[in-house]
Amino acid sequence: MYKIIPKEIREQILSRIKNDGIAVPKAASDAGVASGTVYAWLSGESKTTGCDQLKLARVQRECQGLYEIIGKLTVAVEKSKKGRL
Repeated sequence: MYKIIPKEIREQILSRIKNDGIAVPKAASDAGVASGTVYAWLSGESKTTGCDQLKLARVQRECQGLYEIIGKLTVAVEKSKKGRL
């Protein structure tokens, strides 16, 4: 047996994945929806928009992680410069 997911919930889940970079399993479990269902939504959406939302969300998460690494390295370099003066 399956349950009908309201359109608002579906849009909220997809928005969290696309805009916030939340992982599909996390967004699905938070909403009480099977992750396979969310993957199916994304798959169907990518056919109509021409954009693979899963790849986009993954790249956004990776980019955020790289920004954090760059920030930490910048702080470390600045500290080392101050130590030499």
